[in-house]
Amino acid sequence: MLENLYKQIVMDHYKNPRNRGKLDTTGGAFSLPYKNPTCGDVVVLYMNVDESGRIADIKFEGEGCSISMASCSMMTELVKGKTVEQAKELIGHFNDMIRQGVIPEDEDLLGDALALSGVHKLRARHNCSLLGWQGLEKAIKQSVAAE
Repeated sequence: MLENLYKQIVMDHYKNPRNRGKLDTTGGAFSLPYKNPTCGDVVVLYMNVDESGRIADIKFEGEGCSISMASCSMMTELVKGKTVEQAKELIGHFNDMIRQGVIPEDEDLLGDALALSGVHKLRARHNCSLLGWQGLEKAIKQSVAAE
């Protein structure tokens, strides 16, 4: 029963992605292309971090499987409005869930991304679900280095 609900959430994010599109990079936002070399899925993240260190806006474009695109949608929805530090914590929790099967104590912490918890058992799909999150991690490092 719960597995069906999770599939529905993943498919909803895949068919109706949140935060899909571009941000104007001339207005302070930057873009970062990121590719999964094992399957060819690609994502371009657009992110604007305000002066207080908060992710003011984030969008993505990409091509890939339902898991990678749904995960990007979930990730952007989850981190928008969060501080860079909060986003780093969420990246860690998501990584732990996918790679080690560790669900955060506060199950609401990952929001809809919790629906991808079953990917832990599908080792070949780890990189799919982590694509956007790894891109976000790289984007954060790039934004911190630019300061």
